[in-house]
Amino acid sequence: MTTIKQATSPVQRRLTDMKAGDELTPMSFPITVYRLVMEAGANRDFNSIHHNTEYAQATGVREMYANTSFLLGMWERAVREWIGPAGKIHSITGFRMRSFNYVGDTTTVTGKVTEIDGTTIRIEMTSSNSAGITVGPGILTASLPE
Repeated sequence: MTTIKQATSPVQRRLTDMKAGDELTPMSFPITVYRLVMEAGANRDFNSIHHNTEYAQATGVREMYANTSFLLGMWERAVREWIGPAGKIHSITGFRMRSFNYVGDTTTVTGKVTEIDGTTIRIEMTSSNSAGITVGPGILTASLPE
């Protein structure tokens, strides 16, 4: 099983550390059968397209693929690790799935600060794999301690 690098110690970014154009540290997520099955159980999305190859292929796709909650969770994980434990996520808008994130793919989440307004930052987020952008771009709004 492939694991994602865990942060060794939480880094707390402050609003004064931010400027438009700052980029999140990209975070990659290998899409494995194990992860898809765990996600289906965790969020009770038992649609077989997310955890059964034969069923997914019968619907016309090449393989089982990640569900919306898993993809949203990738964005949250990438942002939370970057902003630190005292940062707060307020909203995600423009989240749009363009193509599937299939088992066997590695999906990488990236983000870039586009605006700072008071204590709020807006981050343009995307997910991509070897086929290009799969989700987004969308805007995640968060706040940080000053």
